[in-house]
Amino acid sequence: MSKKFNPFKSVRVKVFLSLSLIIIGIIIFLVLVNNFVFGQFYLYSKTNALKSVYVTVNDYYNNDEDGDLTTELEQMAIKNNFDILIRNNQNVNVYTSNKDFFSAYGQMNEMTSRFDTGAGEIIEENDKFTISRMKDTQNGITYILLAAKLDNGYLLYIRIPINSIQESVKISNNFLYLMAGFAILISAVIVSYVSRKFTDPILELNSIAKKMSNLDFSHKYRITDADDEINNLGKSINLMSDKLEKTIKQLRETNIELEKDIEEKSKLDEMRKSFISDVSHELKTPIALIQGYSEGLLENVNSDEESRKFYAEVILDETNKMDKLVKQLLELMKLEYGKREFNDTTFNIVEVEKEVIRKSQMLIDEKQVEIKLETPDEINVVADDFYIEQVITNYFTNAIKHVEEVNGKKLIKIENVVDVEKNKVKVKVFNTGEQIAEEHLNRIWNRFYKVDKSRNRKDGGTGIGLAFVKAIMSNYGNNSYGVVNKDDGVEFYFELELKI
Repeated sequence: MSKKFNPFKSVRVKVFLSLSLIIIGIIIFLVLVNNFVFGQFYLYSKTNALKSVYVTVNDYYNNDEDGDLTTELEQMAIKNNFDILIRNNQNVNVYTSNKDFFSAYGQMNEMTSRFDTGAGEIIEENDKFTISRMKDTQNGITYILLAAKLDNGYLLYIRIPINSIQESVKISNNFLYLMAGFAILISAVIVSYVSRKFTDPILELNSIAKKMSNLDFSHKYRITDADDEINNLGKSINLMSDKLEKTIKQLRETNIELEKDIEEKSKLDEMRKSFISDVSHELKTPIALIQGYSEGLLENVNSDEESRKFYAEVILDETNKMDKLVKQLLELMKLEYGKREFNDTTFNIVEVEKEVIRKSQMLIDEKQVEIKLETPDEINVVADDFYIEQVITNYFTNAIKHVEEVNGKKLIKIENVVDVEKNKVKVKVFNTGEQIAEEHLNRIWNRFYKVDKSRNRKDGGTGIGLAFVKAIMSNYGNNSYGVVNKDDGVEFYFELELKI
């Protein structure tokens, strides 16, 4: 059951409400500052302005300056809305910026006496001047008045009305209220746009994350030029998506390999059973012979020295065959299960072929076989020379065992065919004789498989040689090997890479 959508949980709504509350809070703060701070600041500012005029006038009379004080005082009065009055020692007005200044207070003598005793609300007072807040009872206007006695004995009076500050505060507050309304309306539009700029990428990232949870990594966040947190988060999401996709792909591949391994293990069990069966069959005959001849020796069946020697030679021969068979089987198992590492080097395969022929010379002479080696003097290949020599040896000894005279000739031919375009050399070993039946062509590569079903022992073969060839070439990743029937015999072949 899906949850009911709550709009107040939306990021966009939260951003809008947050920014709106911030704007309202700023407006309220400005109103409070306007009411409680602005008046004090205005009073402080004007008080400093009054003192500045006092210093200017007092310095003028102390220094007997030639400048036009009247013009300067008029500029100050107009600029700051001051009323300025200067009286000399004879109570004669030296300067006044407002003719009604004196009459507005009614009795200047009384105001003069206030300078000495203090009048109204004293704001600041010292031995040079007094600044006080005074109200004109006639017009109801409150003033800030500076009354001072200059160093030359003149009296200076400066006043400024402060009713305007209260009116200014009221007007300012009304303006702030009006601006607050406009600000909220404008912010609604701006916040809506700004929130979309923030929330749309987040919603896109959320959509990508949901797809990733369903193992769909096809969607990526569109990276922009902006170097901000959301863009960096998008890069991280894309990176995580790529890594997850790669990891899941690897897991799938591993799973497939595991399934193959399980299948291979099942095949391996079958191969092991077949292997045990074949080994049991192969070792049954030599063990029986050894047992029989051993019993003959023990029972002294033939007492002459020559017979005992013959028995001993048979036992030794069968023992050597068993030893050879076991070693070949162990090596074959290591090759088949990939437990052998090939040491590839560059060598001349023609020299290897000549060495194999030289080692087999006694068998060649015994069978009176003609040997042909059709090849250039030097063909350099890249392979493990030890195992390749095993392949050639198996092919060559197999040819010697099965060679027969055809059309008056008994021939074994080794031929090397170089293919420069494919960078390959094809090694062929041919012998004249009986062809291999079609049903046997693929089976002869299996362990212990012999075309002769009786598995006679006259040629001393074990049925492992061609299985060796298959294992070596398969470990090499090279499936270019095989056998073909010719008109007058059989040809075995395999391919190797040339050394460039």
